[in-house]
Amino acid sequence: MSEFAVRVLIETALIPEGETRSYSELAKRIGKPYAYRAVGNALNRNPFPRKIPCHRVIRSDGTIGGYVFGTKRKRTLLANERGKL
Repeated sequence: MSEFAVRVLIETALIPEGETRSYSELAKRIGKPYAYRAVGNALNRNPFPRKIPCHRVIRSDGTIGGYVFGTKRKRTLLANERGKL
């Protein structure tokens, strides 16, 4: 796993339950503001999806975006964390 991917996963692990961040926000937080697509690729390879909440990362426009277990599950996880289920 690359240093970049590790930094992405660490930053993702810091997102509080019930909150989200965009791919571009994560890219900025790790000092690579134009690497938002690479952030998505790193999250897609998340080896610990139950421990590192990559479902909390969404697109800048607020839409769900991709998720290794499918967008329906991502939407459900987010709704559950926000107390809307």
